[in-house]
Amino acid sequence: MAAAAKPLLVIACGALAREIVALKRLNGWSDMAVECLPPELHNRPERIPAAVQAAIRAARGHYAHIFVAYADCGTGGMLDAMLASEGIARLPGAHCYEFFATSAAFAELSHAEPGTFYLTDFLVRHFDRLVIEGLGLDRHPELQPEYFRNYRRLVYLVQSADAALSSAARAAAARLGLTYEERQTGYGELASTLGQVATVSLDSTGLRKERSAWRH
Repeated sequence: MAAAAKPLLVIACGALAREIVALKRLNGWSDMAVECLPPELHNRPERIPAAVQAAIRAARGHYAHIFVAYADCGTGGMLDAMLASEGIARLPGAHCYEFFATSAAFAELSHAEPGTFYLTDFLVRHFDRLVIEGLGLDRHPELQPEYFRNYRRLVYLVQSADAALSSAARAAAARLGLTYEERQTGYGELASTLGQVATVSLDSTGLRKERSAWRH
């Protein structure tokens, strides 16, 4: 006899691993399994849809429900097209900055200063690896003025208050020659959306009814 499918798999960006594990523990989401893909995919967003699709197809039949904890993440709609073909929902928004800040607050930040470079807790922790090394600035520092010539400020969207991370974020802003601003966001729409997913995954009828409310 085939094993019964597990209730829920969340296929997530590796940049969200710490936050999702914290939310899972805090809320007692014991039926939620989490599979994280490499955060380095953000440097090659055109590869995200195929990587997510491979994870979805590998999980088919093993889980009753699958949810994708990615925003569009620079795929230009390619992720949404793939998810529509697979019948899978994802997190709201264009990127993690939007769902951490919430859509309304992010729109306000963007309107106030379009030339804003954003950091999250994860990006502060891995700034050198993902930003400096990822953009090749460790090897070609002369490219920094060109890469950042349209930026004016750095906004650190804080998930968990930490003096060491704030200090590192300020240092990152200084290194890039940008003014610094800090916003306490917590987990924003990541928490509320995963809460909904965890709840409705326990009832397949409820899932079908509420799927349309999840933004693709």
